[in-house]
Amino acid sequence: MAECIKNVFEFCCRIFLYEGFLSDEECDHIIKLARSKMKRSMVADNKSGDSRKSNVRTSFGTFLTKHQDEVIARIDQRIAKWTFLPEENAEALQVLRYQEGQKYVPHHDYFFDPKNKIRGGHRYATVLMYLSDVEKGGETVFPIAEGASSQFKDDSWSDCAKMALQGDAVLFFSLHINGTTDPASLHGSCPVIEGEKWSAPKWIHVRSYDNPQKPSSTEECSDYNENCSYWASTGECQKNPNYMIGNDAVLGNCRKSCMVCGKSKSMRLIS
Repeated sequence: MAECIKNVFEFCCRIFLYEGFLSDEECDHIIKLARSKMKRSMVADNKSGDSRKSNVRTSFGTFLTKHQDEVIARIDQRIAKWTFLPEENAEALQVLRYQEGQKYVPHHDYFFDPKNKIRGGHRYATVLMYLSDVEKGGETVFPIAEGASSQFKDDSWSDCAKMALQGDAVLFFSLHINGTTDPASLHGSCPVIEGEKWSAPKWIHVRSYDNPQKPSSTEECSDYNENCSYWASTGECQKNPNYMIGNDAVLGNCRKSCMVCGKSKSMRLIS
């Protein structure tokens, strides 16, 4: 597996390209399952969280179901193995079709509204799989990510970004390791100029998406590292609150030692 994976932007972001992640047969199978069910793609309203149509996203798409058949189950398991993230944290596979002129302007996969964070929290990582080649256009672009200036670019690069090639997959993380959102994960789908683009994003949350549960008071008052007491005594609760106490995306690892159990989220971050 390691020989197929490349770090696309090595300086600032966790973005990885896996060449040949899917076989041609798997790509064709996914398209066959989705083709007759395509509907206009929606976006989440940043304030209400409700789904709505928007000219920023003009593709058509549909969701499959988890473990819909043996092929989909195998792909779900492969994604979990690559990302080291549990299957239960992921949404079902979405399939997207972009025809000529259709696009998705740069956006973030993490949420700005509270509604969509209730189930599983923020989207932590995205695996974007390319199901078809595109004659021209349709690239995935990360407009504010800083790649290496000396990075080698072969004929598969265009003026916009790396071209979509059937079977390839991109893995990128929308949150930093400490659970805060990463603005550099901004990404978009360039307009298709010639041909047709099929892709399949898999969104993975910070907590279980299949079995969302509110942490119990006992869980909130736990320490998850044997060094928590020492770290708290040296001021780490104030110096490193995202890890020690937590934030909207992740529950802290040392809440008991930081003595923030039962406090509101705003109090947690300033205690």
